[in-house]
Amino acid sequence: MKKYRCTVCEYIYDPALGDPENGIAPGTAFEDLPDGWICPVCGEGKWAFEPLEEQ
Repeated sequence: MKKYRCTVCEYIYDPALGDPENGIAPGTAFEDLPDGWICPVCGEGKWAFEPLEEQ
């Protein structure tokens, strides 16, 4: 699954890790995050994320 980076604070959402502190289980694809999910670092919405190009 593809990782996504917040364009505001550079936080990387890794679907393999999820966001357990905010109720998002490991294995949850970015596309499957709830619409109200926000960046756990800066608080911006999903709109602030872009796909991370794999190196």
